[in-house]
Amino acid sequence: MRSLKVITYNIFIFLILILLIELFFGYWFKKENFGIYMRKERKINWQTSTIFNQKKYDFFYKRNYWGFRGEEFDPKDVKIIFEGGSTGNQRFTPEELTIVGQLNKKLNLKNSKFKIYNASTDGKSLNGYINDFKFWFPKITDLNPDYVIFYIGINDIYVDDRYYLDLKISKKKIDQIKDYIKNNSFFVDKFKIVKNKYFPKNTLAYDFNNEKLYNDFIYTNFKQALTVHKNLDDKDLLSIKKFNLKLSELKKIIKEKKFQPIFITQLKFDGLKDKRLFIINNELKKFALDNNFYLIPIDEFLIMNKNDFYDPVHTTPKGSKKIANAIFEDFYKYLKR
Repeated sequence: MRSLKVITYNIFIFLILILLIELFFGYWFKKENFGIYMRKERKINWQTSTIFNQKKYDFFYKRNYWGFRGEEFDPKDVKIIFEGGSTGNQRFTPEELTIVGQLNKKLNLKNSKFKIYNASTDGKSLNGYINDFKFWFPKITDLNPDYVIFYIGINDIYVDDRYYLDLKISKKKIDQIKDYIKNNSFFVDKFKIVKNKYFPKNTLAYDFNNEKLYNDFIYTNFKQALTVHKNLDDKDLLSIKKFNLKLSELKKIIKEKKFQPIFITQLKFDGLKDKRLFIINNELKKFALDNNFYLIPIDEFLIMNKNDFYDPVHTTPKGSKKIANAIFEDFYKYLKR
């Protein structure tokens, strides 16, 4: 009987210690308490193999403590943020071969003090960028960027419900509770550090050689799109109205946070054959022009070729390099200026 009391007492003391450690060293009451947000986008280290254009790439897909793609950093050092969806995140591409990685490589060759930090997450549209400034970035102490690059277009042409993709929370309440615990627990945090370092998740090998994508291939450039898509119907006008409302909300954030926005339009594998993308790009250009915001309209001058994409919207390393090359010189001149 006495031994049972001792065991019960020790268990009680142990649980109290666990609770105290969690309260003092966990994130429950700290500013960087991510709550139910971003749990699936933080502290990731996945061993990955992919094949693009018959070439294999072995790499680790990493997202750091703050939820950005890549290694850990001091938020004070972040002066340029890149906002995109899966076309900016490029989950299946080695980091150094993504659009952001290629741009950083070029900045290094210029001995530039600047580095771009990639905040792209899969599925995110303009609503998602707005939500980042409400629910994600405020959690990061000392994050105060001078520039934010917005890679906008493709995800804003879809009319399906993107609520969870844009907000980065789980759909089910029980999963939200689990995410809250995992985001804030001291012990879960330390476990993730050890697991990522010594036992990284080994994902499947992905083969993105898509020969059928370019069957009967026809590319629509900007000049052709001006003629093909010149007539707008009621559905087009409604899309324009909704998109401009989002842009107005983003403008308020830009004014409040006092950073310099940089906007980049987008292309699909067949250029601007998609009328919705052509319309979104044009509205973005008008918005940038009206507000004197810096914009790089790659849809007007960049021609993508076969094997630049592995599906209708995602670029191969070859296509990513082409976009980075097209963007860099004007972008670098803007930073220097």
